[in-house]
Order: sequence, then C-alpha cells, then structure tokens
Amino acid sequence: MDVMLAEAKVSAKIIGTGRPLVLLHSLLADRGSFAEIEAPLAARFKLVIPELPGFGRSAPVAADGLEAVADRMAAAVRDAVPGQPVILLGNGYGGFVALQMAIRHPDLVARLVLADCGAAFAEPGRQAFRDMAVAAATKGLAGLTEIAMARLFAGDFQAAHPELMQARKEAFLRTDPDVFRSACENLAALDLRPALGSIRVPAFVLVGQNDQATPPAMSRELARGIENSQMVIMRGCAHVPQLQAPEKFLAAINEFLDSAPAEAQM
Repeated sequence: MDVMLAEAKVSAKIIGTGRPLVLLHSLLADRGSFAEIEAPLAARFKLVIPELPGFGRSAPVAADGLEAVADRMAAAVRDAVPGQPVILLGNGYGGFVALQMAIRHPDLVARLVLADCGAAFAEPGRQAFRDMAVAAATKGLAGLTEIAMARLFAGDFQAAHPELMQARKEAFLRTDPDVFRSACENLAALDLRPALGSIRVPAFVLVGQNDQATPPAMSRELARGIENSQMVIMRGCAHVPQLQAPEKFLAAINEFLDSAPAEAQM
C-alpha cells in the first residue's frame, strides 16, 4: 500500500504486519534498493519504506541540512506508526538520516541498523562529495552515473549483473539534481561524532568489505561511538549489500532484529 505521510510530503510503501521496521535508502539509489529483502521482512514486520525528501513523490525539504531531512522523516514515521518506537534500518545516506533521527528524536527509535554509513567522513571522502556537488550543478547527473555506480558496486559485480546495473542507473538518473547536490554538500560538512554518546538504543553496524563510498573504517568509528553496538563486515560486498547479497544481509541482521524487546511487539 502506497501512502502519503507528513502532511502529504513523504511517499511511503507500507506492507506486512508485526513490529514496525523503517527502511531508509541511500543517496545513490531509491527505495527499490530494498526490493530483494522486502518479502522476507514483511513476513515478520510492518515495513515502512519511504522515499526520502526529494526522491520519487516525496517533496524536498525547504531548509538546508540533514537535520531538516531527519525531522521530516520523523514526522512521517509518527504518521505511519503513531505512538510506537520503531526499528530504523538505514543504508548509506539513509543511515546518516537514521542517526540524526535517533539523536534528534530519541523517543521514536527502538533499535538502529546502520548499513554502510558512519558519523563523519575523512577529508578525502569530504572532497569527493564536494566534487560531486560541483559536477551535479555543472554537468548534471548523467556525467556522474559511472562514478555513482562504482561507489555502489564493485566492478566484477557490475559486469556480472548488467540488467541490475541498468535499473540502478535509471533510478539514479531520476534523482533531483538539486537534492543530490544539497545532500552531497551536507554530507561533506557532517560530523555526528560528538552526539553519538547520546544514542542509548542498541545499534547493529554493518558494512561491505569493498565499500568505497563509506569504507569499513567509518563503520568501526561509528560502532566505537555508540555504547550499545555490534559490528559485522560483509565480505565481498560494497555499498548496498542488501542488493548484492540479500540472503547474506538478512542472515547478518536477523538475530539482532529478533532480539528486540517483547514490549515493542504488536
């Protein structure tokens, strides 16, 4: 079922029954990046799969900064699952949004699954986002497509899955260039490390071994900064492990998801 949330500003797909689980997609993808894990998760959870602000039918936020995105998504989650904390699963950019939601709206979050993200980029990563922001403004997204795919998937995976890669390229090119540019600028400036100590909910951090966009060192730093956390490195995977190795991804997170407190169940 597709619905509009947060005063009709956020488009979301809601399927399944059970404890609420919200899936937040990456900057270089869309909510279709969860297609391979939707059915298994919907058999056990009430899935809320929104399009982040500026993606698909979701309206962009007026204010600049990741805080405004997190606040918009918090409003959407409260509409979808009123009065109940949720499990947030964010991949890439969606992971940064999930972190901001946990920091700014702690009552909303029961657990965090943070896939291929971090609390801050090292200077080379910051510069990569600044460069992509400039390229998006001057050349458009078409000139960034190959760079984007290289940040999502290793070369051998791309060669072995041409149909998937074509679908991912088409999804990337549907992104609003201004939204993409703004997100790149925000990520280049972001540093959530000082606020990680305020996160009190359990967190499961995982990262693809071959992730070039948010390398494992970022996930290690993130896991060290959150008191109640655990971490897994997924061998052979890059930035979107739920697409590259969905069964392996589910096996990695299932025990953590299933250990959520009984009182959070519906």
